Amino acid sequence: MSAQDVVILVHGLWVHGVVMTPLRRRIARCGYRAVSYSYPSMRLTLAENVERLAQFCRSLDAAKLHFVGHSLGGLVVLGMLERAPELHAGRIVLAGVPFSDSFAAQRLAHLPGGRAALGRSIPEWLAGAKTGWGRHDIGVIAGSIPIGLGRLVAPDLPRPNDGVVCVAETRLPAMRDHIVLKVNHTGMLLSAAVARQVCAFLRHGAFLKEREA
Repeated sequence: MSAQDVVILVHGLWVHGVVMTPLRRRIARCGYRAVSYSYPSMRLTLAENVERLAQFCRSLDAAKLHFVGHSLGGLVVLGMLERAPELHAGRIVLAGVPFSDSFAAQRLAHLPGGRAALGRSIPEWLAGAKTGWGRHDIGVIAGSIPIGLGRLVAPDLPRPNDGVVCVAETRLPAMRDHIVLKVNHTGMLLSAAVARQVCAFLRHGAFLKEREA
């Protein structure tokens, strides 16, 4: 990775970019120029958030852009890769991202006020077609500690899961590598093990072999 490259961290639903600070700092200590991106995860549609991220990326002075997306943030990153191919993205790490579906979100949508709680981006992703992203280096991190808000709305959330997202939901056909770590959904942002694996994938295009599942 060149010194002119930038790693952009994109957060998930209901939170602000500040939640990515611990992970961003760990990535920076690995020698990367890392920045957190914040967006209105509830108010805007996925297409609108994708365009906002693209605009932010275009404003950066960088030779190449790499991405770390957590939960919904990963879906925003994937949407941008599809709609703004001119940005020449480098490596992408998706952490706890419900690529194929979201059992917990589907359950929440059927509860009173659930659709409003999901915001506008996640339902748009779930209803849309999933394409390949085969030309990108994508690494996927999933969690196996089943503690999280998803278990409250879906006690029968299929295992293994991270308390919100099932491991099976994180897999996408185009991924270069996949790893399951002993961490829950929110804990990914605070985990030194996750940060170590993110840095490894950014550097080598593969996760470390000491798997922690």
